[in-house]
Amino acid sequence: MEYKATIGLEIHAELKTESKMFCSCKNDPLEEEPNANVCPVCMGHPGTLPVINQKAVKMVVKAGLALDCAINKQSRFERKNYFYPDLPKGYQISQYALPLCKAGYLDLKDKRIRIERIHLEEDTAKLLHKANETLVDFNRAGVPLMELVTEPDFENGEQVYNFAKELQLIFRYLGISDADMEKGEMRLEANISVSKDNILGTKVEVKNLNSFRIVKKAIDYEIQRQIKLLESNKKVVQETRGWDKDKQETFAQRSKEGAPDYRYFPEPDLPPLEFNKSQIEELKNELPELPVYKRQRFRDEYGLKEEDIEIFVSNKDLSEYFEQVVSEFKEWMESGKRGELDQKKLAQISSNYLLTDLVGLMGDISVEDKNFLITAENFSEFIYLIYTKKLTSKIAKTVLREMFERGGDPSEIIKDKGLESVGKGELSQIIDQIIEENQKAVRDFQKGKQNALQFLIGQAMAKTKGRANPNQLKQLFTKALK
Repeated sequence: MEYKATIGLEIHAELKTESKMFCSCKNDPLEEEPNANVCPVCMGHPGTLPVINQKAVKMVVKAGLALDCAINKQSRFERKNYFYPDLPKGYQISQYALPLCKAGYLDLKDKRIRIERIHLEEDTAKLLHKANETLVDFNRAGVPLMELVTEPDFENGEQVYNFAKELQLIFRYLGISDADMEKGEMRLEANISVSKDNILGTKVEVKNLNSFRIVKKAIDYEIQRQIKLLESNKKVVQETRGWDKDKQETFAQRSKEGAPDYRYFPEPDLPPLEFNKSQIEELKNELPELPVYKRQRFRDEYGLKEEDIEIFVSNKDLSEYFEQVVSEFKEWMESGKRGELDQKKLAQISSNYLLTDLVGLMGDISVEDKNFLITAENFSEFIYLIYTKKLTSKIAKTVLREMFERGGDPSEIIKDKGLESVGKGELSQIIDQIIEENQKAVRDFQKGKQNALQFLIGQAMAKTKGRANPNQLKQLFTKALK
């Protein structure tokens, strides 16, 4: 039998609330000044009482609804007891027996990943290790932290990579977390075991995976490491491992013989949480269009290429601008302004120019930047000129650059710059002149050499400074040389 990997994930995401989970301190874990956003509550001083951040609770419930979870109508916070320098109270307020969300799923292209639970807790402080000392920064302590636990449904790093990317997109669409792994806003731990039969192998936990690329690499490496051990009749040790980016391998951090006893018990300073059906329905109605539905709509409505759809789904600002552009075409159709239009063709041309030429000009700025000068109305006009063959691809690039640098209507730019298409009469004269000046190429074409025709078309494009349509030139040359 082939070796089979079994992988489950624990994913933490910092929530985008204004204040921390149980106090009014600013939620800004990236604050550079150490211990700037702290108070007696998040520092765990005696006599202080926590207060639940209602917005954080709603965010987690929305995440659960987006992932088809059941929402527990009764939930509560509990104390997770353990000692570590980054835990100011000596315990962490978390959830265990009654999490906010349970039993959901997320469908990948090739697999359904089941979600065991999603719960809410507070983040810990940050430790800064120096040569002979460890410093503690409490800015992150008490930040609302959502934890999502999957069932062990993954089989390889690619599936984990795809799941984590999709999860990040969902969190961003919901507006609950930016989930930037490089900034520590989303943190992933993978539990990996390898076996040849249906009995699960020894579980190894891999932590500190801080990018999607590293997630895939580390998991695939760990699978192969365990297979090599088993092939050599060695035991896989139950332990926690990290990722060494220099050596590109996992390394042992500490042994883990069994789950620690956290002595969970209900948090006495916080009331239980209760939800009724109407509250859950209200939150469900607030959900935006999610990535999976947006993909399908872009396929059905615009007929775009799959790779284009993925770019738009991953870039919310760009996709909204694209939809503003194509809405102009819809208005033209409904008003009868421009006659019959092939809207899917216009949408694909718009996508092509937006994702290649325009994105290339934009560099680091976005379509929402104040320095972005091309309105959706002007861009749709630009696409219409290409669609009706009033702009060649070469001239289109020049016009688009002008629009990007100074804004304005593309028709006016064409007129100001003298970039109008060459008329048929002028084109016929240019073709006659080129035929007369290039008799060798004419004879070669008449002998069946197609390269000669391309040469003649190139000469015409040069004379017209790119203002002629290459397909029209091909037809006219072919007709003239019969």
